[in-house]
Amino acid sequence: MTEILLVNVSGPDRPGVTCAVSQVLAEHGATILDIGQAVIHDTLSLGLLAGVPRPQEVEPAMEELRVALGELGLRVRFEAVSADAYEHWVGQQGKPRHIVTLLGRSILAGYIAQIAQLITGHGLNIDKITRLSGRVPLRAAERPVNACVEFSVRGGSGDLGSLRTSLLELATELDIDIAYQEDNIFRRHRRLVVFDMDSTLIENEVIDELAQRAGVGDQVAAITERAMRGELDFQHSFRERLALLRGLPETVLDEVYQGLTLTEGAEHLIATLKALGYKTAILSGGFTCIGRRLQRRLGIDYLFANELEICDGRVTGAVSGTIVDATRKAELLRELAAREGISLQQTIAVGDGANDLQMLGVAGLGIAFRAKPLVRASAKQSISQLGLDGILYLMGISDRDARLIPAG
Repeated sequence: MTEILLVNVSGPDRPGVTCAVSQVLAEHGATILDIGQAVIHDTLSLGLLAGVPRPQEVEPAMEELRVALGELGLRVRFEAVSADAYEHWVGQQGKPRHIVTLLGRSILAGYIAQIAQLITGHGLNIDKITRLSGRVPLRAAERPVNACVEFSVRGGSGDLGSLRTSLLELATELDIDIAYQEDNIFRRHRRLVVFDMDSTLIENEVIDELAQRAGVGDQVAAITERAMRGELDFQHSFRERLALLRGLPETVLDEVYQGLTLTEGAEHLIATLKALGYKTAILSGGFTCIGRRLQRRLGIDYLFANELEICDGRVTGAVSGTIVDATRKAELLRELAAREGISLQQTIAVGDGANDLQMLGVAGLGIAFRAKPLVRASAKQSISQLGLDGILYLMGISDRDARLIPAG
């Protein structure tokens, strides 16, 4: 009868540990039922679940492991596992798996404690915790530092909606971001990422910048703010704002573009996506005259925005063609997915305003980026504390992974 033995090895990390353990077990005909290893600050933790076919071999195997690992300066602990306990463990593998991602500028122990408490309280078990961000220096860095930890959790929560709500409330309370998504095959196989432009890829609202130069800045900014919060119909408010720009010289468009600021992490994110073969698109309620330049600068594949009407070198206060509003953005996302021959589950959409919500809802992964409260609460995921490159963490891409990707 096979005896099941749990072997836990800990101590200074060094080459040859896994080899030494597996060689001893091999000499006793053992089968490896499970294995896992982690190294934190050069300290190793290795666990193996082994099935030893001959019970009389268990004690000799344990003694040989003590000697071999002792020579390497490592500690070893053994635990016998009953057949019933093993079968119960095997039976857990069919349960749903989820990913909880903690994002911030630093990771405090209190964040981990409260997230773990919520996970446990909803009947889920944490199987694995992985740091996706790079190693953090003790001294303050010149640039903002990203910090991200990913929890792999398992189990059937009775009310996943309640868990999402609890995590969102905790994120708001602690001033961090917490994402919760199903761990399925699509998570690492997204193929298309679409972005809103104003206040997403760039920090500015172009229409507000134009309004400042037309002397109607306060009026337009107030309308923009209400529209982004979802208090006004986008098409109506857009036409109202445009009308206030009538007569503005075309040359102002160049001035506005030169003064735009790319959002933190935008260049890194787009370069990484391009290197990995993703298709990217701008789906914007802004203007093509600005979007085209941004598209060329970042190397984005597709652009859909509003065509600002110019006559005799001046803005007419109207647009040509169909206005890109919330409904049109969602339609464009569907059309692009069909053009690329992919499922909507393989798409990611990123935006900040109420006119992005339909698009975020259609996408396999919809992310509200530095969004208004209504948008943040309605979207599947949100990022408020990090730059756009924080999206890579939600895709399961670590800083180390990103550094290994060849530049285009």
